[in-house]
Amino acid sequence: MVGLETSLALALTELYHTGRMSLAEVLGKMTANPAAILRIRKGTLGIGADADLTIFDPNEKWEIDPSRFRSKARNTPFAGRQVRGRVKYTIVNGRVIYDYRADGD
Repeated sequence: MVGLETSLALALTELYHTGRMSLAEVLGKMTANPAAILRIRKGTLGIGADADLTIFDPNEKWEIDPSRFRSKARNTPFAGRQVRGRVKYTIVNGRVIYDYRADGD
């Protein structure tokens, strides 16, 4: 089951937009906390840190459509679900590897 392409939007929809968590709490649980568990130097911004970023609109509404996934797998229990929070750019090591404009959105 694919989760990478929907995890941010689902977390924002169910945790941030419902008031269960602040935006900072959601982002910490998806960045710094997993990096700390794995004991890797990721999940933070600062001098000497890798330039890995995800730029997103936390309020943009969209529908999960597995046919538009960039990964090969199409299995998801969330097909057709309306969510809020859309990734616009993904930058790894300072290089843009995902640009939403390439998807025609």
